[in-house]
Formats: sequence, structure tokens, C-alpha cells
Amino acid sequence: MRLRTLCLVAGAAAGGAATIYLTVGRRPCLTWGATADEVDRTMPGDDLLADPDLLSTRAVGIDAPASSVWPWLVQMGSGKGGVYTYDWIENLFGLHMHSVDEILPQFQNRKVGDVEQLGEHGPRLRVDILNPEQAMVLHSEDGNWVWAFCLYPTAEGGTTLVSRNRIATPGASPLRRALGTLVLEPGSLVMERKMLLGIKRRAESLALSPSWSPRRSGRSLRSGRAAPGRPRRRWSSSPRRPSS
Repeated sequence: MRLRTLCLVAGAAAGGAATIYLTVGRRPCLTWGATADEVDRTMPGDDLLADPDLLSTRAVGIDAPASSVWPWLVQMGSGKGGVYTYDWIENLFGLHMHSVDEILPQFQNRKVGDVEQLGEHGPRLRVDILNPEQAMVLHSEDGNWVWAFCLYPTAEGGTTLVSRNRIATPGASPLRRALGTLVLEPGSLVMERKMLLGIKRRAESLALSPSWSPRRSGRSLRSGRAAPGRPRRRWSSSPRRPSS
């Protein structure tokens, strides 16, 4: 009887949590950091998967120009610059991620048609769109995942980085769809929030580096603090933007 009561209580709690997430928490989870206009905006790559089962649009404001953000995006990947999130979680799935704090010149020449393998058994993502300092769109070879990164300049001289995921789950069972909604969606927020804030930190630090120039790609440059005595260059950010 006691075990049955515990199961009933646990089931009721899980059901309540699921209801709260679906009715209140899901939209903030899938649109973290993004304004309504950014969520509704048409982005490069949207036409590659017109009717996804999952659509997320997340964003972060960065106090740096696009030229200081772009290098971190193009070097992302397994065995490259990592994805600036929780490496230990990524590597539990064999993705071989090791996030770096420096620009790696050998990975700055990404081009349309390049294929990125996520780990040994993960999906293969093809670069379908690459507009320097504007947009990078990755598309899985099975056609079920489109991941777009877009950079939008702000009036204050900074940049808004928007990450949009479009995912299709053809043939998925109701249980798998439920797990994807209630478990993977919140989990993706944890990972992507860390990634966006990681890029923000690196880009803002890089913008302050006296040795950094987007044309100087012949050597690696490490992001770090501003040099002593050098004033920190600032752009004002909208209060809505996440900063921690």
C-alpha cells in the first residue's frame, strides 16, 4: 500500500510538472533570450525544413561587432573549437568536444559543402549556407535537422546572435515524442544557454584584444582580459538580454 501511494504521488507530481511545462514553461524554454520579433523573423535556412516538429529560437546580445563573433562560430565542431557548452556532458555521448578559448586559424576556412561529423556515431551536418559575419546554416544529411546561426548588428554597435533549431522526428512513437518534449527540450536550453553565453564571453573578450584583427588569421589568438590600463570598450545592451 505504501509503495502504491508513493507511485501515485510520484505520478501526480510528474503529471503536474508536465502540465506546467506545456502550458507555461515551454515557450520561454524554446525562445530564451529572443524577442518576439526575432522569434517571428524569417531566417536563412528556414526553407530547408518547412514544417519541423520542434522549433527553437534562442538569442544573446553581445557587446562586440560581428567580426569578433564570427571566428568562434566557424571553428565550432568535434575535434575543432568545441561548442562552448558543457564538454563533459557532450562527451558522455562520445562527441569529442573540447571547447577552446582561442581562435584557431586552421579552422577558419569553412565553406559551403563542408561536412561536420558530431563524434564517431553522431549526425553529419553539412554547411548549406555561409555568409561571412552574417549567417551559417548547418543541415543534417538525413534532412531532419537544420541549425542556423545568424548575426544581426544592433544600433549600439553590438551584435545579436540568434540560434535557431528546426528538427523533424518522422516515425517517432508517442512516447519518444513525449520524452523529446519534456526531457530533451529543457535539456537543450541548459546546453544552448551555456553555448550562447560562452560565445558572448569569448567574443567580448576578443574585441578588447589589442592584437586582434579579423584579417590577421595566421596565428592563434587567445581571448582574455583587457590589457592593464586599457579602457574597456563598451556597447550598451538591451536589458532583456541575458548576461549570466
